[in-house]
Amino acid sequence: MSNAKNKVVVITGASNGIGEATAKLLAKKGNKVVLGARREEHLKKIVKEIETEGGSAVYQVTDVTKRDRVAETIAFAIFPLSDTTMNEIILCPTTQEP
Repeated sequence: MSNAKNKVVVITGASNGIGEATAKLLAKKGNKVVLGARREEHLKKIVKEIETEGGSAVYQVTDVTKRDRVAETIAFAIFPLSDTTMNEIILCPTTQEP
């Protein structure tokens, strides 16, 4: 995606870490980003930062463990068409298998 430009990108897991960094980078390169995650306050802050830098971003609170919520996030995209969807999930097992 390093050459992505003038695209609409939906990013889940966008409230911090890799998702946040990716959203900022893609917005800086001229893409419109739709951010999805569970933490609304973080999403608001990131959208404001992107817009302050001249980028275009919107957010939707979502939970990727619920298929209908992900579908709502993609449908929410106010841009005419989503060109790319990026899903950033880190799974951390709570127990060790022998």
